[in-house]
Amino acid sequence: MTDAIRPLIAGNWKMNGLKASAAEFDAMLTGAAAVAAKADLLVCPPATLIAAFAAKAAGKTVAVGAQDCHPKASGAHTGDIAAEMLADAGASAIIVGHSERRADHGESDDLVRQKAEAAWRAGVIAIVCVGETQGQRDAGQTLDILRGQLSLSLPGGSKADNLVVAYEPVWAIGTGLTPTAKDVEQIHGFIRELLISRFSDEGAKMRILYGGSVKPSNAAELMAVKNVNGALVGGASLKAADFLAIAKGCP
Repeated sequence: MTDAIRPLIAGNWKMNGLKASAAEFDAMLTGAAAVAAKADLLVCPPATLIAAFAAKAAGKTVAVGAQDCHPKASGAHTGDIAAEMLADAGASAIIVGHSERRADHGESDDLVRQKAEAAWRAGVIAIVCVGETQGQRDAGQTLDILRGQLSLSLPGGSKADNLVVAYEPVWAIGTGLTPTAKDVEQIHGFIRELLISRFSDEGAKMRILYGGSVKPSNAAELMAVKNVNGALVGGASLKAADFLAIAKGCP
């Protein structure tokens, strides 16, 4: 953990959540005060719940975000949602380039960069995801993959207050597997070096989140690693108790 950087614990609900899920979000709002001194909290529910959750979170210590956006502000794009629409609904951040979007929808680094720029255009933070697959890891390509993704997915002009990087090893998402703390330290250190090389002082201040089977039992160990400035949490963010326990793991 870099002491000068305030941690962010972001929950990605993915394609989960109905109106009844508001009860879990209410519990997060209630419990957030106990961890507010340790980290910023962000919940990214499906788009159908953003407006309702944002209304509940007004004036509270939990922010609401979105999971994806279209690069354009409006137009004939049936079924897509513009960053401006998400911001209008109450989102303060948008996840872009998640591995499931890259794999399931064939999203390229260039498209991810356009989506990050769209988030800025709408006045919200872009959380840009990068990470390698099992095959790439086994082939020893992890650093090369990350270098390429970071080079092409991050827009010029990225700053600590408008962009967050999330490292999610694809092979660890939802599998229960996690890299060792030593592996995470090496990779986050590599990402930090690239950010500083490109964005100078801003790169030194950007938050780098770890994601991939983060849960209460491993959160404290992961959050203690140098250059880990929080977590992007998947399944464990669906339950208030687990999400808040992960935030409590921040130093």
